[in-house]
Amino acid sequence: MCNVGSARTAYRLPGGTPPPQVQERLAALFGLRMDGPATRGRSAGVRPDYHHGVRVEPFAVEVPDSVLQDLRERVRRTRWPDPAPGEPWAQGVDLDYLRGLLEYWADGFDWRSQERWLNRFQHRVAHVDGVRIHIVHHRAAHGGVALVLTHGWPSTFVELLSLVDRLGDRFDLVVPSLPGYAFSERPRRAGVDRAFVAGLWHRLMQGLGYERYGAHGGDFGAGVATSMALAQPQRVIGIHLSTPEVWPYTGTGATSLSPEEQAYVDHVARWEETERGYSAVQSTRPQTLAYGLHDSPAGLAAWVLDKWRSWSDSDGDLDARFGRDALLTMLTLWWATGSITSSMRDYYDNRWHGTPIGAADFVTAPTAMAVFAHEFVSEGEPPRSWYERLYNIRRWTVFPRGGHFAAAEEPDLLASDIAEFFTDLP
Repeated sequence: MCNVGSARTAYRLPGGTPPPQVQERLAALFGLRMDGPATRGRSAGVRPDYHHGVRVEPFAVEVPDSVLQDLRERVRRTRWPDPAPGEPWAQGVDLDYLRGLLEYWADGFDWRSQERWLNRFQHRVAHVDGVRIHIVHHRAAHGGVALVLTHGWPSTFVELLSLVDRLGDRFDLVVPSLPGYAFSERPRRAGVDRAFVAGLWHRLMQGLGYERYGAHGGDFGAGVATSMALAQPQRVIGIHLSTPEVWPYTGTGATSLSPEEQAYVDHVARWEETERGYSAVQSTRPQTLAYGLHDSPAGLAAWVLDKWRSWSDSDGDLDARFGRDALLTMLTLWWATGSITSSMRDYYDNRWHGTPIGAADFVTAPTAMAVFAHEFVSEGEPPRSWYERLYNIRRWTVFPRGGHFAAAEEPDLLASDIAEFFTDLP
């Protein structure tokens, strides 16, 4: 992997351009120029590339010392609530666990070491239809099939870097940050749903010089890959999914559910009764929740890590499953970019402005489903027939371990499945 160097690009906040007085404060805080709608800066001393109207510039991950110092001070000043009665974690993130993690975040975690690791990869920013998208772009030494790998929530592009190391010798890989996540801008409008992002990804891939390509995704990324295949099937050689994100059409005229399918639907409904509260809030009042998460590192960590514990094959032990450095790398990116608010708008936009799956929708592109159904709080294992209603299933693999964050939990299993699927396609 090549270090992208220290060239600085103009920086636009994921949620859009702030007022001038706020721009001045943030420019001083980040040490970066602010990129407003009337001016678009370019990387210092670097000529951007253009292809199909897409401008691409080098980028480096650089969090200023002032941001890190402010983070540490906020962590140390956390006003802790009383512990919940009953068993640890029964009412949410355990107080003792979070205290210990934040103590390490303030006085032990080495962000600069993680930053150097991140900059091993080839970072870029691409301007696609006026939207600034951060990507990691790796070209195989001797060429290969191009794949776009898309993460979900509450995750970042970092989760998928494990796949770059494992697939990069055979595939050209593009790992974008979803709009509003980390260093990617989110358009200041409603309706940035999976289909909207799929359109951006098609133009991004063509702007990078690829006419046909595959797609992999989990969570929202699985929805984006599905939408890519529905929108432009002639360009998508196949899609590989690691979570069951998009449900098939089951309305008027659809075939009745089999007993196995009905059992799965019932299981998910029971799961939602205790686990779907986060989604209800984020899809109705994301701005109200944002004030707490954007201002408090403890609030941000609790909200995000609650899901990483429940949705992973963690046996309830986050540190043993992922390690504190990995978790805090993700959290520091959320914090330094101020992007938790804009990321949560995925739930609002997909609920109220999303493009629904219709009776005639069917993904004709060859589809692989990698089933990692060993979440600590089980969401259930979908039957193959459930997804054959929507997808041209060519590969169905049920893994003995791993949950929602497969690329972080079981990267070897996931990478092997992706490689075998796309290698075997005609």
